[in-house]
Amino acid sequence: MRTTNFVVTARVFQALSDETRLRILDRLRHGERCVCDLTDALDAAQSRLSFHLRTLKEAGLVHDRKEGRWVYYRICPDALEGLDEVIGSLRSPLPVHQGGCCS
Repeated sequence: MRTTNFVVTARVFQALSDETRLRILDRLRHGERCVCDLTDALDAAQSRLSFHLRTLKEAGLVHDRKEGRWVYYRICPDALEGLDEVIGSLRSPLPVHQGGCCS
């Protein structure tokens, strides 16, 4: 994790810490969705979903595109690969430090 940007990583994990945002991402796993589709599928008000989608977008987890008056969202695969790297680095223990104040 030496090259990890901790500010960006924290923002991503904060975005993932909400059940509604996880449900949105679960819906987007199946491909791009219009915000109206998400509103129906999650039985949530558009204003509430817009807040959560903005949070996911600011964290770099989703991309959007506008087509006419509709906005379509999709998962950003690069962000998920970055998470794989962060979690993978946590699984790989570093060598134990010899010496220092506690030895």
